[in-house]
Amino acid sequence: MLKATVYVTIKESVLDPQGNAVQGALLTMGFKEVEQVRIGKYMELTLDTDDKAEAEARLKMMCEKLLANTVVEDYRFEIA
Repeated sequence: MLKATVYVTIKESVLDPQGNAVQGALLTMGFKEVEQVRIGKYMELTLDTDDKAEAEARLKMMCEKLLANTVVEDYRFEIA
């Protein structure tokens, strides 16, 4: 079995209203050093395979079909 970690983030060219709201709240709370906040998703998947190449190919398909909206989001994954 392999464990995969998937990170999905909004592309730099896309506005992040949720990140802006969190940044505004942090500034209001006195955290003046916060210049930018970008919100993303973090997922852990356990894969029933020991074939790392197969796992990478399947993870790419999972990300492109469901886990990330590739129009506005980037993704990356790590396999352990």
